[in-house]
Amino acid sequence: MGCRKEAPIDEDGLLITTRAECYVSNFELLGADFQTVRTKNAVIDTIACTVDVTVFYGTDLKHLYPQFTLVTDAKLDPKITGFTDFSDLANPRTYSVISGNRQVRKTYKVNVTVQPR
Repeated sequence: MGCRKEAPIDEDGLLITTRAECYVSNFELLGADFQTVRTKNAVIDTIACTVDVTVFYGTDLKHLYPQFTLVTDAKLDPKITGFTDFSDLANPRTYSVISGNRQVRKTYKVNVTVQPR
């Protein structure tokens, strides 16, 4: 029996792969009841690294739960650990997507707009 080479892992215990791709493929924004607060699908620009999302009028922007779908093997920083405050609309929240090989990092701005009355 031969020796198996251990696969490299990062500080989060995730497998480090050879994938250099680094992008957001889908985005969801949930309210305190874990139901969507989006009025339509988010617009994701992988070149400008932006996520534009419109939420319903009256949404509690201080208690939203973002969900990102990333390309295979990528990870998000900071990690989503609970509800997030998106109430400062003039200063979008930022999240970094890190490639599977951990060598590419792209910072995405999440721009939230509230639907008019």
